[in-house]
Amino acid sequence: MSQATTAAAKPTTTSVPQQGGKSVMGWVLHNVVWIWLIALVVIFGLFNEYFFTTFNLQNIMVQATVLGMIGLAVALPLLVAEIDLSLPANLGFSSAIGAMAYSDLGLPWLLAMLVGIAVATVIGFFNGLCITKLKMVSLIQTLSMMIILQGGLLALTQGRTITNLPDGYVWIGQAAIGGGWPVMPIVFVIALFAMAVLLRNTVLGRAIYAVGGNPVASNSAGIRVDRIKIITFTIAGFLAGIAGFLLASWQMAITSNQGSSYLLYAIAAPIIGGVSVFGGRGNIVGVLGGVLLLTVIQVGLAIISVPSFYVGMIGGFMIFIAVAIDAIRVRYFG
Repeated sequence: MSQATTAAAKPTTTSVPQQGGKSVMGWVLHNVVWIWLIALVVIFGLFNEYFFTTFNLQNIMVQATVLGMIGLAVALPLLVAEIDLSLPANLGFSSAIGAMAYSDLGLPWLLAMLVGIAVATVIGFFNGLCITKLKMVSLIQTLSMMIILQGGLLALTQGRTITNLPDGYVWIGQAAIGGGWPVMPIVFVIALFAMAVLLRNTVLGRAIYAVGGNPVASNSAGIRVDRIKIITFTIAGFLAGIAGFLLASWQMAITSNQGSSYLLYAIAAPIIGGVSVFGGRGNIVGVLGGVLLLTVIQVGLAIISVPSFYVGMIGGFMIFIAVAIDAIRVRYFG
């Protein structure tokens, strides 16, 4: 009897450190973006003392704003287990529409800006309709939309750079307060707060997570799955429109390939931050971490004089690592 008791107790005794080890590993995987971020900040700071200067921190904040806005936009379709590859192209196309509404139609700059954002929102709504009502695969549908918008931007600009933007249009991208701190990141902070409230404290937010986690069960529970997906794509388009305005305001110009360079990083940021490609998982804090991490990598590599063509390769490698970590996290740690 004592031997049986001892044998039966063995699994219980050995499972404690296994449980502890698994919980530690789970914590690391769920917070890996912040671990990477702290490590890279220390490394870049050690390699070049300029990294910790006020000017460089301001530069990181500004660059993180546009990437952060488009990263938030990409995160929404991911949360419902879809993807929108057209968002960076939507950013460029809608900003050109807004600029030309001012320059060619003579609209006031504020109204022209709203026209550009409205166009981006409508494009997001159209994507949602195609994916839900026509049952198109989001990857292919948004890829085709990306190509259409890139061609549309090139046709609108005729390959030239639009620079005759009014002072009001570029104010938010150039304004600074309190010793040179830029105003533009405030918009990103407001967007982060609004998205966090939407996802955590509203019926719509809970429905988004439910649809991404299990659309069949959500439909059985009375959630209108198609409507939720259309809403997420529409909000994503709206955020892309704001990102387009901010980028144009910061650059004080709109180029014929506006926004195209953000495609890689816009997808990478939320995934690295823990937004699952399988849907139903992720939060705004994680997206912020992914945005800051990628921005720090770009700025840090430039400061330590790493050739620019390595930056894209490193970004792609990080996407691979992030997707692998996401798969492990979902499969073994929930």
